[in-house]
Amino acid sequence: MSLQLSPQLQARMAQPLEIGGVKIFSRVFQAPLSGVTDKVFRGLVRRFAPQSLVYTEMVNATGLHYARELPRIMEVGEGEQPIGIQLFDCRPHFLAEAARMAVDEGATLVDINMGCPVNKITRNGGGSALLREPDTAARIVEAVAKAVSVPVTVKTRLGWSDQEINILDFAYRLQEAGAQLLTLHGRTRAQGFNGKARWDWIRRVKEHLRIPVIANGDIFSAAAAVKCLEETGADGVMCSRGTMGYPFLVGQIDYFLKTGQERPAPTPLDRIQMALEHLRGLWEYKGERGIRQARKHMTWYIKDFTGASQFRALLCRIETLQEGEALLLQAMERCQEAPLQPEEVTEDSNSEIEQGILLP
Repeated sequence: MSLQLSPQLQARMAQPLEIGGVKIFSRVFQAPLSGVTDKVFRGLVRRFAPQSLVYTEMVNATGLHYARELPRIMEVGEGEQPIGIQLFDCRPHFLAEAARMAVDEGATLVDINMGCPVNKITRNGGGSALLREPDTAARIVEAVAKAVSVPVTVKTRLGWSDQEINILDFAYRLQEAGAQLLTLHGRTRAQGFNGKARWDWIRRVKEHLRIPVIANGDIFSAAAAVKCLEETGADGVMCSRGTMGYPFLVGQIDYFLKTGQERPAPTPLDRIQMALEHLRGLWEYKGERGIRQARKHMTWYIKDFTGASQFRALLCRIETLQEGEALLLQAMERCQEAPLQPEEVTEDSNSEIEQGILLP
């Protein structure tokens, strides 16, 4: 049975999303992912979702304060609008300063990360640690909103743990401090990325706020996006882990929500060809460092054909562009020759999110 889109939901999703006076012509966002959403990856996503809001990797406001030059993760290229630059820290004045830099760099909006669960972020007071410091969180939003003329948004979680779910009061305080959109990941900090995202809490928050609410968590397909939007009443969805090795996802969902038609899914061969383009792009943009970063991307792309696991094992150790190209060209040949095996379908290489990646 094909996926169905109700006329009511399609009509709602067809309307531009207004964020503090800025109109975004897609209700499907690409999440900021450290080690993933650099300029090269964003270009691949943008190819299939030209109107979607995409984000840079999250930027350390303290690092910006002390740095002599802007880091490349904050670099916004020509034609990248609409784009959000996401910042993290726990000091309002550092974040306000960083926000001004972000606007100068070309940010359509500035997002404050209050949801990253990774220890090296939370132990310094950033990310989801701010869920335990609502006064500080509100002061941050107020300071950043006063510092810039673009919309200020927040990405966060339900709470620190099941015993500390405080999102209703927390979100309301952020709204009153000047946040103009909230993206809510339907898990607590303690959950990390385990268990199911609790979309019922997203609905409660949506009903509690005046500003738009974007649903995040377990959006791996157009079907999941539709189900989430119907259950939560959210104003849009944000794709996160589902795009790792799959930059097609945001565009697939956006197209379905606008047209009610499903785009054909990319074949394994399509994915390998995209991996090759991604590899070459990282080499051109970052040189040897790009090749090292490409290893994880390559392992996410390569799946769903016989021998894929062996290619992943080799790709995660590549040292040069030529080595990666040779392996991917071999994988193309194998993909065309060998039928899919059942074990390849169920294997989830995207679950290996600890390979140097910080997921907000």
